Amino acid sequence: MSFTTSTAAVTAQGLYKTFRGKREVHALSGVSFSVPQGTILGLLGPNGAGKTTAVRVLSTIIAPDEGSATVLGHDVVREANTVRHLIGLSGQYATVDENLTGRENLRMVGRLFHLDRSTIEQRAVELLEMFKLTDAANRPLKTYSGGMRRRLDLAASLVSRPPVLFLDEPTTGLDPQSRQDLWSMITRLVREGTTVLLTTQYLEEADQLADSIVVIDRGQVIAEGTPEQLKANLGATVIVLGFADEATAAKAGALLAPSLTRAPMQEGSNIELTVEQGPRVAAESLRTLDGAGIALTGMSLREPSLDDVFLSLTGHRTEEETPTEEQKGRRGRRKNKEAAR
Repeated sequence: MSFTTSTAAVTAQGLYKTFRGKREVHALSGVSFSVPQGTILGLLGPNGAGKTTAVRVLSTIIAPDEGSATVLGHDVVREANTVRHLIGLSGQYATVDENLTGRENLRMVGRLFHLDRSTIEQRAVELLEMFKLTDAANRPLKTYSGGMRRRLDLAASLVSRPPVLFLDEPTTGLDPQSRQDLWSMITRLVREGTTVLLTTQYLEEADQLADSIVVIDRGQVIAEGTPEQLKANLGATVIVLGFADEATAAKAGALLAPSLTRAPMQEGSNIELTVEQGPRVAAESLRTLDGAGIALTGMSLREPSLDDVFLSLTGHRTEEETPTEEQKGRRGRRKNKEAAR
């Protein structure tokens, strides 16, 4: 199965979704993007950014309040049944039955898709071999490791040979080797023509797998492009300066800020400067700090990463929860108390 990359397999246009309870949560606020056929789009953002809500809309689990979305030209609301036969979905947590064996889980999924018996058996054999689960095929899932469960969950989403696959943080909780194995399998699927929308908090994962990236935060798209484009837009070099404590780092950042085109980003007792002409700026910064009597505990220079891109765009890392106003207030009061001691 192969596709041309000139046609969008998945489109989202102006998606809005609000959840109402004790307080309103604006999960999506005008999200738009498209995924060319036969490519991987990385939907990147922290917990609570709206990534999973977008996947739930695209996979017909929930309907948007406003906006539209299509999968291979079919509207996810008006043609939901058609869309469900075109997609595979692997969520953050394995949805397979731990009381069944690996083979029985794949057979069950095949029956749910109304496949004939011979096709189900053939697909089970193929997928167990592809995901290196043949030796464990007849063992109950409760005996599988976390990595094996995630592989079987992904295999289950492929039983019907869907041309479009949604992977919602598929490597959450996996060890590095299991994560690498899953990456290899995803890459193989795309080589064979599958279109993948991948949500992730892992910058390395997006950098390794995605042909293009959409950065989402607080329900809005804040940047998009290839990994290389996003990093190139940030700057040529990241200078990391270490200090004895957070107060000294803050003082140093304020001192250096007027001479920089981008404001320094503070991470604990470190500040990061994203600049062009890194060696020159590093030397000038050292002279400025030395003149002010501010001592360094360490310094390093490196190329920008996607983590730097996200930090620059949002002011926090992808692994961090976006704080609520109440949490911000508590943190501020705690800092004031510590400063008063």
